[in-house]
Amino acid sequence: MPNKQLTGHLAAFVCACVWGFAYVAVVVLLRDFTPFEILLFRFTLATAALYIIYPKRMAKTTLRQELAFAGAGLAGVTLYFLTQDFALLNTAASNVGVIVAVAPVFTVLLSWRILSDARPTGRFFLGAVLALGGIGIISFAGSRLELHPAGDLLAVSAALCWAVYCVLTKKISGFGFPIIQTTRRIFLYGLFFLIPVILLADFNWDFGRFATPANLMGILYLGIGSSAVCFVLWNFSVEKLGPTKTSVYIYVIPLVTVAASVLILDETVGWLKGIGIALTLTGLVLSNRTKKGGANGDTDQNASL
Repeated sequence: MPNKQLTGHLAAFVCACVWGFAYVAVVVLLRDFTPFEILLFRFTLATAALYIIYPKRMAKTTLRQELAFAGAGLAGVTLYFLTQDFALLNTAASNVGVIVAVAPVFTVLLSWRILSDARPTGRFFLGAVLALGGIGIISFAGSRLELHPAGDLLAVSAALCWAVYCVLTKKISGFGFPIIQTTRRIFLYGLFFLIPVILLADFNWDFGRFATPANLMGILYLGIGSSAVCFVLWNFSVEKLGPTKTSVYIYVIPLVTVAASVLILDETVGWLKGIGIALTLTGLVLSNRTKKGGANGDTDQNASL
């Protein structure tokens, strides 16, 4: 495997691991903060961190480029996190975890239709079915499956928003700007689109809440690790692998969440969850494999980038 592809896979895997543990930080912060407040504080911190790391201003852009940045900020920051948070308020967390994991399927379809990537193969969809089945087993083991149309539809919207973000970041990677600069610009647009929400919501500007060590560590984890670092790594992975191959690492997030539950919350992994983990890993591997030199374009066109 070429080094560029290997680093892309490693970057996506690191993102999945960090995002898998992020739920712990969110749970801690939700004791004192609303979802809107967490979103604003984490991405403000993330944007500031990226300016400190790379203060150089972006070169002049075109209107088309700015629209791509704005679209990515709206889809991947504002709408994705808001729809996911509201989904969690209207349906079970297990439902959200499974439904949002459909994002790789949306991504491959959008990449095929919009970016003219290779036509999705049966192998990809078989892997997706196995992975989603495994995630479903992990999420619903020991609990009942209950449908909540409003919350479940919001979770589907979140998955679609993330797919749009992945496709747009692939287009943005072709503009030739440094990844930190493009990620920073995306964050700025995400924060801009949050302004109407902040004005309408009951927003609490009490920064004294960060005097609590748990709150401070939680927002640092989300702002620096989960947002600033991971969004840069994810965009790097999309640039190297393409949105299709990168997006399948979303399947890893529930596996890391299970590991976090065992390590932090002392939960146990029964045989049913073990089967779910095995199915998810199998689906991940299968979805990432592509035919070489297929006559009908089965090879991922982004693999050589």
